[in-house]
Amino acid sequence: MFEKVDLSKKLPEKRYWEEIKKWQVRLRDQSMRLFNEKRMAVAVFEGWDAAGKGGSIKRVTETLDPRGFNVNTFAAPSGEEGRHHYLWRFWKALPPLGQVAIFDRSHYGRVMVERVEGFCTEQEWKRAFREINEFEWQLSNFGTVVVKFWLHIDQDEQLRRFKGRELDPFRSYKLTDEDWRNRAKWDDYRGAVEEMIEKTSTAWAPWTIVEANDKFYARVKVVQTLTKALEAV
Repeated sequence: MFEKVDLSKKLPEKRYWEEIKKWQVRLRDQSMRLFNEKRMAVAVFEGWDAAGKGGSIKRVTETLDPRGFNVNTFAAPSGEEGRHHYLWRFWKALPPLGQVAIFDRSHYGRVMVERVEGFCTEQEWKRAFREINEFEWQLSNFGTVVVKFWLHIDQDEQLRRFKGRELDPFRSYKLTDEDWRNRAKWDDYRGAVEEMIEKTSTAWAPWTIVEANDKFYARVKVVQTLTKALEAV
């Protein structure tokens, strides 16, 4: 699947500023319509380490009313979370009517990290494909707009960004030993991601693969895709 992704796509900086402002205004308008119509939306962000999820989320939220969205970051389950079904904490993070919930990492950890690292059994992660599709179908059937992004970069670009973070005192905290361990398992993760997208890209909650080697192009595509999904409701 990823062989067909054109990572050479770019957007000149001048064009980027024109496009991002245009789509952010339209997104703000749609978020207000979402509020007035008492609907909710969930935007899921997944991708390779250093693919630009944080930067894309920032561009989604920076012109929205702070009362109209929440950003949820998910790490490994801990404490009470570990005593429930893995979807429990994601149900809890769903937004009130009229708001947008942004998931920075998500319930897809079950079929990626937990699968590759052996944190769940093969039976559990295989069962999760059906559980996740049913979870998202319930959201969609309720009237929720579900938009899912996979930010895709190649290994060379990831290495360049890792080294850039190492040398930047303001961003070095973003680079951890776990990032390097995950990079060493690139092929394992790639196989898991391709199966995840194949089995969980549905009519009610499709995946959008974002060509993210160029951050300008990726950010505009994310804001544009989310805006159009809300406009289509």
